[in-house]
Amino acid sequence: MIKITNTISIKKNEIQEDFIRASGPGGQNVNKVATAVQLRFDVRNSPSLPDEVRERLIRLAGKRMTEDGVLILEAKRFRTQDRNRQDAVDRLTDLIRKAAKKPRPRRKTKPSPASRQRRLDGKRRRSNTKRMRQSVSDSES
Repeated sequence: MIKITNTISIKKNEIQEDFIRASGPGGQNVNKVATAVQLRFDVRNSPSLPDEVRERLIRLAGKRMTEDGVLILEAKRFRTQDRNRQDAVDRLTDLIRKAAKKPRPRRKTKPSPASRQRRLDGKRRRSNTKRMRQSVSDSES
């Protein structure tokens, strides 16, 4: 059982881990030993996640989510399987924790009259600067 928050915890059997060969440091060892971890978590069919958290998690996951609703995380930062496995699980829990936080509702705001005036003054100043750069035509003389 992996505890995410006080109300959300995931069973180990919901997570599938595959070990693959990693690129990067490790010398000859990297060509022989499958140390990288590919963690798969079926978000769409998970009974552990509330619906609202599931929707936010799907949105947060982005390209890491397949069309079937499976979240795929690859961990190959470390040179050992155990550390990569722990890294993948930590990243999954962080992602679910972010999804579990309810976003604050957005409040509509309007620019203050003073800020509107400052913006218009800046535009006038800039316009004046550009007008002064123009060459003077002969018809005005």
